[in-house]
Amino acid sequence: MIMKGVRTVVYGLLILLCQLPLAQAATQINLAEAINIAGRQRMLSQRIVKSYLQMGQDVRYRVAKGHLKGSIILFEQQLNMLKGFSQDPETQRGLALVEQLWKPVKAIASGPVQREKAEELRANAEQLLAAAHQVVLILTDQSGTQQGHLVNIAGRQRMLSQRMGNLYMLMSWKFDDELYRQDYQAATEQFDNALQELSYANENTPEIGRILDQVRQNWGLYKLSNRMGEGEFVPGLAVRMLDKILLQMNEVTGLYAALPR
Repeated sequence: MIMKGVRTVVYGLLILLCQLPLAQAATQINLAEAINIAGRQRMLSQRIVKSYLQMGQDVRYRVAKGHLKGSIILFEQQLNMLKGFSQDPETQRGLALVEQLWKPVKAIASGPVQREKAEELRANAEQLLAAAHQVVLILTDQSGTQQGHLVNIAGRQRMLSQRMGNLYMLMSWKFDDELYRQDYQAATEQFDNALQELSYANENTPEIGRILDQVRQNWGLYKLSNRMGEGEFVPGLAVRMLDKILLQMNEVTGLYAALPR
């Protein structure tokens, strides 16, 4: 019972950490922080799918239900925040598309969990992810700095942790589609490459370096424990480890966003 309580606190802190920037008004955030928030929208598109699939398979059901509800609320709060941050026409057009594509994702995610809706939710979330990523690129281009680039790359690691999670859950739920395995492999390679890039960034502070060391350790353990290629799925362990990496990468992204300009 004590360990269960500890785990609940850890996941509660994860949701809290993701919500911290929302205490600021849109007019008070800078461009690097806007990139961080926009990047978190990418992650939420994938986290919503993962949480939905967890609930469908009764994998850490109560935790997943809390994540799903919190992610829906957070996505809408951040969308409103970004809309108020920039009046740049290109950014506004990108956000309008995100808002349009968000509606079908929210409609399924807010309803009862059904296996027959899982792939439709994932397909809709893929479109949402692409649109949210485009907003990040627009803001990163406007920044034109190495800091903006690092915030984007670190933020994408958050998304990839949840993307791997939802693809893992699809395969563990016996959705027999080779595309999911290919997408999973691509996500792991992207995570590996980006982690190497971040590890050697000249802008890294000792604190950032320390947390990235922890990410490398946890990522190595995750890959060692992953026996998916042998047909063995342990979804509870997989989502716990990937959520731990998410928490750490969320912290790293925030630290990059807070670097002196």
